[in-house]
Amino acid sequence: MSQPITEDDVRQVAKLSRLALSDDDIKHFTGQLAAVLDYVGKLNELDVEGVEPLFHPSDHHSVTREDIEQPGLAPDDALANAPARQDNFFKVPKVLGDGGGA
Repeated sequence: MSQPITEDDVRQVAKLSRLALSDDDIKHFTGQLAAVLDYVGKLNELDVEGVEPLFHPSDHHSVTREDIEQPGLAPDDALANAPARQDNFFKVPKVLGDGGGA
């Protein structure tokens, strides 16, 4: 790796992540992160000439069901357990003040 990770780098990441780390933790994670980055850096040594990028390592194209239109619930069935309703809609309490916006 051309530029090793420093304890200041780990402190900055911890600060951005809102993590409180002790000095021992900083030293420990600096070593661990350096090892991870060195390992990932080995990928730059691979000859990938002519290798097409993969979206997924599996040959499966779609493991989900087909998107087939089906009738939905009738409004009375959908609202059967609603604590309050108005016509064919759930009635919910107002959560924003007058003109408050989001």
